[in-house]
Amino acid sequence: RLFGMAFHVDYAVCVIVMAVLTGVYVIAGGYMATAINDFIQGIIMIFGICAVIAAVMQAEGGLSQALLRLAQVSDPAASPAPGAFTSFFGPDPLNLAGVVVLTSLGTWGMPQMVQKFYAIRSEKAIDKGTIISTVFAAIVAGGCYFLGGFGRLFSDQVDVAANGYDSIVPTMLEGLSTVLIAVVVILVLSASMSTLSSLVLASSSTLTLDFIKDTIVKDMDEKRQILTMRLLIMVFIAISVVLAIVQYRSNVTFIAQLMGVSWGALAGAFLAPFLYGLYWKKTTRGACWVNFLFSTVVMLANIFFGKYFPTLLQSPINAGAFCMLAGLIIVPVVSLVTPRLPQGQIDRIFACYDRKVVVSVKDSIGDHTNPKEETP
Repeated sequence: RLFGMAFHVDYAVCVIVMAVLTGVYVIAGGYMATAINDFIQGIIMIFGICAVIAAVMQAEGGLSQALLRLAQVSDPAASPAPGAFTSFFGPDPLNLAGVVVLTSLGTWGMPQMVQKFYAIRSEKAIDKGTIISTVFAAIVAGGCYFLGGFGRLFSDQVDVAANGYDSIVPTMLEGLSTVLIAVVVILVLSASMSTLSSLVLASSSTLTLDFIKDTIVKDMDEKRQILTMRLLIMVFIAISVVLAIVQYRSNVTFIAQLMGVSWGALAGAFLAPFLYGLYWKKTTRGACWVNFLFSTVVMLANIFFGKYFPTLLQSPINAGAFCMLAGLIIVPVVSLVTPRLPQGQIDRIFACYDRKVVVSVKDSIGDHTNPKEETP
């Protein structure tokens, strides 16, 4: 909708252009190109969200005036209390918590996030990345939540019943200058391309290396592996384009609803097995399968029989958050009552933590209180 507002072109055209651009740099550059693009796109996101917030606040007469107007907005369906929209957690903290859990905790369980670590050069990069990514998330996510809180000021300008809640943000931005609208378009394009590139890279590499290689195609050399992955990247991008266009033209107009279904099923299935599998030796195969089935069944049931769910879980967003949190309980509980892996296999899996590496003193000073430690 933002692209349609800015360029007055059909949504399908915008999606196709974005997909083509993503395909070009992912197919041509692979993981490193994606990592570099993510870095550049991250910088754009930081400056973009700050500029948009400043412009919207200025258009509303400043933060104080915007808060004053927001305090005067009333919606009995959301909250009968006056000024509820100016409170820190808003009129509906439970649903807000569902969104936060889904979009924050959910990233731990996204399979495509694994490819983010392929470009890491050293442990120092991890330390820096932890700080940088935390600051980035605080600015971008915090800015989005902050800006979204003022969407109620524009609700009288939007026909939500006809156009859905997704039309509120484009309405907020219509009054901005051409330059700022361009910044917003680049901002959204960056976020969309980053997510799409991660998804197709993880999907194509996993399908090629873990399924096709040595299972369907024997003795698959590196050249054929790369060619297969590139072909699958194009296939997955095409599937994403079709899904996006179908979603836009169907009755599922709320983007977060669709994200709740996909993230709830994926992160709900993988979050707990990822977390416990890395750090807890008692995690069992049966517990992982139970968690997979639980999240998948719950989210599929929510799609087709959502009206029979408890009121709080009728929203796909809350149902997805519930699956993630439930998995953190299901995996350890089921692991305690199901057969463990053979001890030898467990030792081999966790042997990587005991692997010895040699580093220079500038990287690790060491423990000089240990009399057995060698000194240069």
